[in-house]
Amino acid sequence: MPFRSVLYVPASNARALQKARGLPCDAMILDLEDAVAPAAKPEARAALRAHLSADAPDGRPRLVRINALSTPWGAEDLAALSGTAPEGILVPKVSAPGDLDAVAAQSDLPLWAMIETARGVIEAPAICAHPALAGIVMGTNDLARELGARSRPDRLPLMSALQGALMAARMAGITAIDGVCNALDDPDRLAAECAQGRDLGFDGKSLIHPAQIAAANAAFAPGADEIDLARRRIAAHEAVLAAGQGVAVVDGEIVESLHVEAARATLAFARDIEGEAGA
Repeated sequence: MPFRSVLYVPASNARALQKARGLPCDAMILDLEDAVAPAAKPEARAALRAHLSADAPDGRPRLVRINALSTPWGAEDLAALSGTAPEGILVPKVSAPGDLDAVAAQSDLPLWAMIETARGVIEAPAICAHPALAGIVMGTNDLARELGARSRPDRLPLMSALQGALMAARMAGITAIDGVCNALDDPDRLAAECAQGRDLGFDGKSLIHPAQIAAANAAFAPGADEIDLARRRIAAHEAVLAAGQGVAVVDGEIVESLHVEAARATLAFARDIEGEAGA
């Protein structure tokens, strides 16, 4: 299932919740935490519950970001989800597996973890190994604030954290979503961040505005050149095997079994995206 574009939607905004159904994002984070002021949280819970009760699933994951159970609002957020069926609960500021245990004890829904603290990055291998965890979302804004890191277009101050959390997710075989791009009026910076996240190996990017969806969908999907190369690598490898010869070479590079495995995964992902688009 593609997770190229994961859009934050404030649960307090009924119009935004309804509008999100028609947007081409791969998944949504229905947010009860940062996007909702403390005084508006009861109203947001009611709006979210009504939306989830009335909204027929369309195959796209809907993750609900609750407030941490250590806050005055977390327990009521979980209670509001009783009897509804979102595709997951996104737990903020997960710094240790115990933060997930507390939520798993009260819900059978799949869990996702926000990795947005220094301890969360250090504990990422243990967090990602949690049996209830389906994926992680990088909280780069909170992480940068805690680290005292400066904002840079190349995100160099966050690179070790991004790579460390991604490695932990890959080791556990779960989905990993890159953090948001704050530059709403800078399409070049958005495109660069999306390309960087894809190059690192993330499955997709979390987004703060619908205008960012197209860039993420394009960056995290195989391009025409990638698809063509994948097909040629598979064909060359099969031809070599059929001829009983040695190693295949495509574009001057050796093609081994691991390259063929990656090529097949690329083509499968492209078919998944095409299927989603045609649904």
